[in-house]
Amino acid sequence: MDVTVARIVHRHIDVDGVRVFYRESVPERADAPVLLLLHGFPSGSHQFRGLIDALGSGYRLIAPDYPGFGQTQAPDGFSYSFDRLADITEGFVQSLGLDRLVMYVFDFGAPIGFRIAERHPEWIAGLVVQNGNAYEEGLSDAARGLIALTPQTPGVEDATQGMLTLAATRSQYETGVSDPDLIAPDGYTLDQHFLDLPGRKEAQQALIFDYHTNVERYEHWQAWLRRHTPPTLITWGRNDPFFPEPGAHAYLRDLPDAELHLFDTGHFALETHLPQIAPLIADFLDRAWK
Repeated sequence: MDVTVARIVHRHIDVDGVRVFYRESVPERADAPVLLLLHGFPSGSHQFRGLIDALGSGYRLIAPDYPGFGQTQAPDGFSYSFDRLADITEGFVQSLGLDRLVMYVFDFGAPIGFRIAERHPEWIAGLVVQNGNAYEEGLSDAARGLIALTPQTPGVEDATQGMLTLAATRSQYETGVSDPDLIAPDGYTLDQHFLDLPGRKEAQQALIFDYHTNVERYEHWQAWLRRHTPPTLITWGRNDPFFPEPGAHAYLRDLPDAELHLFDTGHFALETHLPQIAPLIADFLDRAWK
């Protein structure tokens, strides 16, 4: 039996005072397509370990942790906003010398990735969108309630801190999943470890209060999609409690040639459907890179 195992390296790089951690596969071909993996909340680059293992020998997969997430170390006084996370991620890409890539946007990765795409459309060879929302109809009532929170909202401390518990983190993985036995506990356990580090809950609270800036940019991102029409693969967990199925279909208004695949699962679709999604991504990368 011929078994190909991806070689994966784990590194830090300094970007504007932030020590960014990232994991990267080393493919067999030096000219292999590049896939930048932008993770979600409350996760980090570790959420892509299975995908990197599956595709890393044939493609260059790069997954950074944002400031306030995973193994990345931000200085005291770092200002947590989606603009700043995009600044650091943009600097990270430039530090690696990348000038062409396919971007995988999931959850928080969508507002970060679309900011970068606006700044550098020439970088974007294609998009893989997995439960990464950019449309009003892709917001559930629960998501809208969260976005409406401000520091002045009565009871806001309890509301935001309640989202950052182990029970809430586990629920994000399991809600909408038909077979919870498919969810390995490693992901939400590791997420919670990082959430419980000093200063991390404050960072997440700041990002919750800043999320409205993403919704305010939806029209700009939709216009960007219509203008640049990047090749796009959409893989979506249709039972996502935050970003429901209409958010996936909405992309087709602006990208009628996009390829859409819906899966009977929740927010973290790779946790349950990696065997189905990984081949779709590989085929898409081969086509988009040409």
